[in-house]
Amino acid sequence: HGKNNLIFEKNFAKYIGTKYAISMNSCTSALECALKVIKKKGEVIIPSWTWVSTANAVINTGNIPVFIDVDLNSRNVTADEIKKKINKKTIAVIVVHYSGLPCDMGEIVKITKKKNIELIEDSAETLGAKYKNKQAGSFGTGCFSFFPTKNITTTEGGMLTTNNKKHYIEIKKIIAHGIDKSPQK
Repeated sequence: HGKNNLIFEKNFAKYIGTKYAISMNSCTSALECALKVIKKKGEVIIPSWTWVSTANAVINTGNIPVFIDVDLNSRNVTADEIKKKINKKTIAVIVVHYSGLPCDMGEIVKITKKKNIELIEDSAETLGAKYKNKQAGSFGTGCFSFFPTKNITTTEGGMLTTNNKKHYIEIKKIIAHGIDKSPQK
């Protein structure tokens, strides 16, 4: 919560192209926070090809993971596979941009907006990657990892990006156990 961390968050948001960025201890925590602010429970569509933390975040927030197949060439989810699984219980879709290659976000964004469901991007492996000149992690709620195997590292840690001010304020409270003011103020 120190001065340098706040500068890092501001610069990260600017780089990704979002209004807000919130640093936290891991990408998994970012995924959980992104689901907690939805304020309802249900099914969350996720790829079958991902690290276990994606499903764990869904389960840890009291939701149900719904697995979909990925494209065999890119290992990313597709709009067609997402469409097959959306129903009245669906509250969110988590896309996982695999191995530095962003998903085809055009149709995915259209579907989530049309169905009024949250779009969460597991961008743990895609910091710096773009889809049509727009950074991964800027289409919905972005979740990034700074684990030692990632594009940049802080030895551990993660970041959440969003353009939603209400979500930003709520997530700041979640990660600080309800405190919504900086200890420096």
